[in-house]
Amino acid sequence: MSILPEQYVNLSLMTSAFAVDAILVALLVFLWLMHRKEKHALLWGIGQAAVMAGGLAWFAGAAVLSPSWRLFVCALMLVTGMAGYYSGTQYFLGDLRRRHWRPIMAAMVVATAGFYLLWQLHPHWVPPGSAAALGLVMVWMGVRLVRAQRRYRLLGCTLMARGVFNLVSAATLPPEWYLLWFAGTSILKALSMLGLIYAVQDEMQQRYARTIDSLSHGFLIRDRRGIIHVANERGARLLGFEQAADLVGKHLSEILPRLTPAMADDYFRRFEAPGVQYPMTDTAVVTLHSGARLPLEMAGSPYIERGQLYCLVQLLDITERQKKDDLLNQAARIDPVTGCFNRHALSEALAREVAQCREQGRECVVLFLDLDKFKRVNDSFGHATGDDLLRQTAQRVRGLLGPNDLLARFGGDEFIVVLPDLAAGSAEPAARRCAEHILSALSARFQLLHHAIGVSASIGVACYPALGSDSDTLIRNADIAMYEAKKAGRGELRFFHDSMNAAAKSALEIDGALRGAIDNNEFRLVYQAIVDARTGTLTKVEALIRWHNAQLGHVPPDRFIPVAEDSGMVVAVGAWVLEQACSQMAAWRDGPLGAVTVSINVSAWQLADPFFVALVQQTLARHGLQPRQLELELTERVLIDDGGHVHSVIDRLRALGVGVSLDDFGTGYSSLSYLTQFHLNTLKIDRAFVMDIEHSDRSNSLVHAIIAMGHSLGLKLVAEGVETAGQAAILEQMGCHYLQGYHISRPIAPEALLDFAVGRAAEAA
Repeated sequence: MSILPEQYVNLSLMTSAFAVDAILVALLVFLWLMHRKEKHALLWGIGQAAVMAGGLAWFAGAAVLSPSWRLFVCALMLVTGMAGYYSGTQYFLGDLRRRHWRPIMAAMVVATAGFYLLWQLHPHWVPPGSAAALGLVMVWMGVRLVRAQRRYRLLGCTLMARGVFNLVSAATLPPEWYLLWFAGTSILKALSMLGLIYAVQDEMQQRYARTIDSLSHGFLIRDRRGIIHVANERGARLLGFEQAADLVGKHLSEILPRLTPAMADDYFRRFEAPGVQYPMTDTAVVTLHSGARLPLEMAGSPYIERGQLYCLVQLLDITERQKKDDLLNQAARIDPVTGCFNRHALSEALAREVAQCREQGRECVVLFLDLDKFKRVNDSFGHATGDDLLRQTAQRVRGLLGPNDLLARFGGDEFIVVLPDLAAGSAEPAARRCAEHILSALSARFQLLHHAIGVSASIGVACYPALGSDSDTLIRNADIAMYEAKKAGRGELRFFHDSMNAAAKSALEIDGALRGAIDNNEFRLVYQAIVDARTGTLTKVEALIRWHNAQLGHVPPDRFIPVAEDSGMVVAVGAWVLEQACSQMAAWRDGPLGAVTVSINVSAWQLADPFFVALVQQTLARHGLQPRQLELELTERVLIDDGGHVHSVIDRLRALGVGVSLDDFGTGYSSLSYLTQFHLNTLKIDRAFVMDIEHSDRSNSLVHAIIAMGHSLGLKLVAEGVETAGQAAILEQMGCHYLQGYHISRPIAPEALLDFAVGRAAEAA
């Protein structure tokens, strides 16, 4: 049988349409095979394949299928196609879950049975019914895409147009025009299928774009010429642009004003150099079009496309990291209390200054400053007040320095001032001027906790290059000079000289040996007699400590007592002296020395000890002694250092019955107010005045005045350093109560003192 031309055209049209359908279905399935996450592509492909199979069954299945099977296959394929389009769209929009498959399968079974039964009764409804059903699904798909995805509006409109065309065709076209409908819907179907394929590919691209944009850092790909091919939104915002499209196609030098093409080319040459390790990480501060400066970390990695090398660069904003680094650097270099340099920063700065002075033939100065009463402020008012004192000290000192001078808190209450870049020969005068200004500024009282508190400072000076050739030596020598200034009294200044090194070394040796002296029984006490000036009777003795060390030999008190005070060991040494003196008094209890009062020297460190009064009370009780048998000798400096605290301690000691004596009166600050402020028992006249009373009218008059003043205040007077009979006679005539000195007796051991007491008693008898 021959084929008519009209039938041939219809057959060709149908074959072409099915071929196009097959190609589009294959593309969708291929996209799914390449990217298994794109399940909507598979579902849409299945839907279109089912629609295509249903069409073949209807138009070509009559020759191979019975009418019932033909209707069943058409119904099954129609429902499968509708389900494929529905589920694919739901999956594409993120609304399809595993729990939805069971209802979908049930609906497919019900719908297949419904269409089959309907078409059994009305076979001519197959084409319009299929067109109407698919049209409804297409309209639904188009509406869903338009509402849910703005970027897929064109696809949604195409699907709606295809659906509307199907619905209109099903309602108005007569059966003889079904082939015309088939041709028209095939065109719309091809357009919509191409749109679905584009949607799948675009979604894949968008997924990668969203992945890149979701990164917390910027991202771009540039070529050898410096042209940007890919960028993400984060990178655009970092570089001062609104969107990534503003970067694509531009040269890096157009993005960053201060980046030249030569600099961009140099970066790429480094990037493609042999042996380079990837990622190639650099940090830089770039200038944006707005003029703002942005610190970036750039990590470059290779990217090859079509045989061409590209540079993939990740941009990380390190502003916060830099702030944290700056804070850490500040914490590592700045003292948190005063805001000055700390020791580490000072060492670096001073080393640079010394190196610069060495190159240029210049000089510099290091001033080592230590507050004299800082510990007592801390102990009395607390560390918060101590910190306030340090801050105020730093402010006063900083106000005296020039813009290039350095101020650092070296530790505790120690500060260092560096005067840099001085002309040759000008270091010492500049240091003296600066130190005197600092001492003057610190002499004014500080307002702390509504109290006006006076402190002083001791300053040691070392000059480069005369007194040190490197930073460590300068600091060490200035420190040694500062301790020499502290020994000389409050508010003193000392320049380092070589003899101080020997003294400092000796002090270190003494300090080391002192720490084992008590445990090794290296100390002993000797006693110097104090007699009644009129009768010569032994009434008092002064306990004096002596030290013999196996390595150092005999070490005099004037060498080891200052070292013990500097190290704080004087508290332990003083406790040992108190214990030994009380033990000796207990041994003398029933002999000729039973009524003798023993005096011992007490340092400021001991008085600052909150347990000192209790220690005295417990020691006396342990040895069964009366408090009146003990007298504690204080120096004027002790009274000056902390009047309020010392006043309280003296009152408590007097309340116990312990005597208190002021030693070396006249050699310190000699403020007569001390004699009225503090309740003292005894005043000891320093040997410096006693030694000249026979030959100096001035000394004679001064001693006479001190004795008269003591009588008026009800104090007992002891003259120290009595070495001749003439001195003793004059002092007796002036009314001095007691005499002490080599004329009476040298310091002697307890056994010899016992013999001395027996001899004195015999002379008196």
